[in-house]
Amino acid sequence: MQNILSKISAFLIIFLAVLAEPTSAQDNNLTLAKADSLFQHQRYSDAFVLYEQLLVQDQHYSPQMLLKMAYIKEGLRDYTGAMYYLHLFYTKEPSRSTLKKMEELAQAHRLYGYEYSDLQFFKTQFSKHYMHILELMLLAAVITVTIMLFRWRRGFRFSSSFKAGFILYLLFILYYINFLNLGDAGIIKNNHVAIMSAPSAGADWITTATQGHKVPITGEQDIWYEIKWRGEKAYIRKSNLLELP
Repeated sequence: MQNILSKISAFLIIFLAVLAEPTSAQDNNLTLAKADSLFQHQRYSDAFVLYEQLLVQDQHYSPQMLLKMAYIKEGLRDYTGAMYYLHLFYTKEPSRSTLKKMEELAQAHRLYGYEYSDLQFFKTQFSKHYMHILELMLLAAVITVTIMLFRWRRGFRFSSSFKAGFILYLLFILYYINFLNLGDAGIIKNNHVAIMSAPSAGADWITTATQGHKVPITGEQDIWYEIKWRGEKAYIRKSNLLELP
């Protein structure tokens, strides 16, 4: 009897979960439609609240929504927010026009760190397809191992060069998963932020930065990020930096 009840309970949980998923998606679509309506009627602050709810709480968004969020933040002169949402849009829809928009916005407001190049564009494209490339490499490895086992059982012996090449291929996959890093970055989110020469409040002061500047993150230590400030190693408190995804 207890076994039957447990099976019925499991079935009901699965059934309710299946029913809840379309309902949740429908609610998100209604919220998005309401936010878009507010945006069209220039009620930008109200629209942004709903957009942020969809993005942060429900993980439901479209590239167009991110552009609208960037537009609202730019209108409020919150350039950290504007750059952040433009960056999110760019990671979903990489294009040179978006890079140019960010660069122009940075130049207009004297923001540092948005000088883009072909290498930056390549990194973004590569990052976007990272998982697809990994899946293909793993699939190729599995197929190769399967063929190798099949032929080995039939008495075939592989050459030393083939074995060495395949081992190197597997090592490259491990490197790709664990060590390949195209670089992290963050945007300074507060004004009057101290950039220090070491991870300590008593270290030498380098400069005071305003919000909106983008900096490469090269490490971290306790409450500090190690960054590159105009090509030199420096440190900034984590609470003053918005890390980019």
